[in-house]
Amino acid sequence: MSDSLERLYLAVLAARDLDPATSRTARLFQRGPSKMAKKLAEEAIEVVIDAVNGDTDAVVRESADLLYNLTVLWASAGVRPEDVWREMTRREDMLGIAEKLPKSTMKLPKVASPRVAARRPIVALEGRSARKRH
Repeated sequence: MSDSLERLYLAVLAARDLDPATSRTARLFQRGPSKMAKKLAEEAIEVVIDAVNGDTDAVVRESADLLYNLTVLWASAGVRPEDVWREMTRREDMLGIAEKLPKSTMKLPKVASPRVAARRPIVALEGRSARKRH
């Protein structure tokens, strides 16, 4: 998958200077980061709505749109896919692949060396609904 996003990122970079009349990517770059962020948010909301409605095909289509708009925003912000992969590896080394870093200053486990530390197991809870903690 990272290869696909890398190819998409390179295609976005190549398209940013095309004619905005014929290229959606060039048009987004012309309109700037605010428009890019708005499009990204719209796509994220569409994914959520389709997921809640149980429309798997629409979730797939809208997810592709979401990744496209995320990649455009990355390119605008000077973020490369490998920057994101590096951060994901760092987080995986700290908490495991299926966890997100906490927003608070909660104590994180110490990592002896990358990829060697014990990882938290991936746990799926059937029949339970997860609630977001604040």
